[in-house]
Amino acid sequence: MGKITGFMEFERLEEGYLPVEQRLKNYKEFVIGLDDTQAKTQAARCMDCGTPFCNNGCPVNNIIPDFNDLVYQQDWRNALDVLHSTNNFPEFTGRICPAPCEAACTLNVNDDPVGIKSIEHAIIDRGWAEGWVLPQPATRKTGKKIAVVGSGPAGLAAAQQLARAGHDVTVFEKNDRVGGLLRYGIPDFKMEKHHIDRRVGQMQAEGVTFKTGVLVAELPKGTTVTNWAKETIAPKELLGQFDAVLLTGGAEQPRDLPVPGRELKGIHFAMEFLPQQNKINAGDSLEGQIRADGKHVIVIGGGDTGSDCVGTSNRHGAASVTQFELLPQPPEQENKPLVWPYWPIKMRTSSSHEEGCEREFAIATKEFSGENGRVVGLKSVHVEWKDGKMIEVPGTEKTMKADLVLLAMGFVSPVGSVLEAFGVDKDARGNAKAATDGDRCYATNVKKVFAAGDMRRGQSLVVWAIREGRQAARAVDEFLMGESSLPR
Repeated sequence: MGKITGFMEFERLEEGYLPVEQRLKNYKEFVIGLDDTQAKTQAARCMDCGTPFCNNGCPVNNIIPDFNDLVYQQDWRNALDVLHSTNNFPEFTGRICPAPCEAACTLNVNDDPVGIKSIEHAIIDRGWAEGWVLPQPATRKTGKKIAVVGSGPAGLAAAQQLARAGHDVTVFEKNDRVGGLLRYGIPDFKMEKHHIDRRVGQMQAEGVTFKTGVLVAELPKGTTVTNWAKETIAPKELLGQFDAVLLTGGAEQPRDLPVPGRELKGIHFAMEFLPQQNKINAGDSLEGQIRADGKHVIVIGGGDTGSDCVGTSNRHGAASVTQFELLPQPPEQENKPLVWPYWPIKMRTSSSHEEGCEREFAIATKEFSGENGRVVGLKSVHVEWKDGKMIEVPGTEKTMKADLVLLAMGFVSPVGSVLEAFGVDKDARGNAKAATDGDRCYATNVKKVFAAGDMRRGQSLVVWAIREGRQAARAVDEFLMGESSLPR
């Protein structure tokens, strides 16, 4: 490594944030990235550890020690090439990935890990600023046509890899803009959408065709498609027009909360609430937007989607925001000897929590109360876990004011209509049944039809979607050509 003793000399340096009162005034990104000197110092902390567990901790297997060393040497151009060799979209992961690579960092055994995510962020931002991120069109065309259904990170990664292999790729997206859950599930203050638009431009220059507002499904005539889709195309049409079809839609079937009062107005799924604000930010007009202005908001679900609801509600000007988590409060510090190099369970406070939020753990919702058909309150009870079972704690029931309730309890599966229309077998969780090893990687039971990302594995991280998209692209390439030079 560039500086063998760097990990002993330098402390971890976190990226900075704009002040809360400043960032709450808009929906812009507020992370202050590392400058060149800071990135070099952080990269110097990377140990010559021999076995880089970070490499395996990263789902796309980023070659982390190599790009760290190149950043320390200030060879940013080659650092970008190393980063792009495993990750098509580091500007996405450098902003929204929870960084399992850092949990697996060897330095994390007894110290603070290397700030890998912040270095990745610095590399790709430098690459765009310098004009180094350019289209890479194929030098030879194969004549094969591939349809990719879904334009989230899995679909985009697969489409780019397949186009670079020389195939003609068409991406079908049911919404009005490309990006899937990147576009409409992640708030702009975490990732502004011009990052997606830049990549779409690059991919179009590489030969990828995008068709938005198109739902791939077999629906009866007169059926309302979605709020934004303009037309449908039947699976049999795709199978007739293309040599292979890759299904990469997101896990969009939300987990519901069937308790008394669920039918009251003012109770919404997170994915009813978040996309609307993103559309407003994009300049669209929207009637009846779900707003948190002056309301007492309760977010049910303690994960990232719940945190996104907290941040958006605060930007609306909510009177109060409370977030519920069914599980007990995790420890402030993980038991590193027990869990390293795996993802640890520990207390995590997001930037949205810091902007204003009460957090309640080990709490369950018993019922909603309403007036004139609208929610006005919520009855809760604290719970404890014994022998794997949830038990209510006597005497802990309470009623809280709630003008807006957002359900952010995760997603159970992709929307089944696409899989059913193609006749694809499902696994026990309702995802597309497709293996990731053997002779039929990512292939479904239907000839010519493959599945990857959330469509195959269920709700997961953007970085896992990119990995699956890349691997599925290789599988499709092998299916069509008999062999593939695309990376595994």
